[in-house]
Amino acid sequence: MKYKYTKFLFGLGRAVLLVIFLLFVILPIYWMIITSIKTNGEIINAQEITYIPKVVTTENYNQLFNLYDYKGMIANSIIVSVATGLCVTMLSIFGGYGLARYRFKGKTAMLLFFLVTQMIPGILVIIPLYVIFAKLGLINTRLSLFFYYLISNLPFCVITMRSFFERIPYTLEEAAYIDGCTKMSCLRRIILPVMFPGIVAVFVFAFIGAWNELIAGTIFINTSNLWTIPVGLKSLIGKYDVKWGVLMAGGVGALLPTAIMFAFMQKFVVEGLTAGAVKE
Repeated sequence: MKYKYTKFLFGLGRAVLLVIFLLFVILPIYWMIITSIKTNGEIINAQEITYIPKVVTTENYNQLFNLYDYKGMIANSIIVSVATGLCVTMLSIFGGYGLARYRFKGKTAMLLFFLVTQMIPGILVIIPLYVIFAKLGLINTRLSLFFYYLISNLPFCVITMRSFFERIPYTLEEAAYIDGCTKMSCLRRIILPVMFPGIVAVFVFAFIGAWNELIAGTIFINTSNLWTIPVGLKSLIGKYDVKWGVLMAGGVGALLPTAIMFAFMQKFVVEGLTAGAVKE
């Protein structure tokens, strides 16, 4: 009886902690959504805080799309983020495979270098990169963002992909070689299908890293027609005025693509954590 009572209290405490954590996650999103559909007068009214809009309006969304070229921001973010995700994933596949399957001089030092790069704040390399990009004529182009997101996300993704490859028994490749497969055909026909959850996980990580980034977009891009969503939303914060309703509407628009992506790819992302986890 005492054991059952202790187990019940433990389960109740865990449930309470999970509910509290869930509230901390959901409340900011809920507040952003309801603020985006409030009138400006209700938003800036400091005398009364409303948790449910008194009047539902789409005025903030109309201003967002009609006055601030939000469609262009979405297009820029999609182009840069998808290109970054695809290139990082492709390079991570080859880099991770080489680090997992081959032995060569300097391999340990390379892995250590990749890990050390994750400890360096990105802001420290932006200024040197700005000088390099300026000499190459890449400032105020999408290529500057693409190259920055590529080099900032690639080390971690290569290390992650390497761990996925190491979980796959080498006997699968040996069997494929006996059947006449080459290295590339074995990788394409045997390994990559097994690695699919891991590939999706790496793509999602690189995509989100590029989608949410602000500092590089602010420094490398000078004209509004090339702004990504984070940079465009930052422009709504003025020195004397903040367009809270429009800003929250833009936040909802920025959240939707990533939320939809996770809704459809959550299964593969979770499976990627244990992809190929088979003992030889």
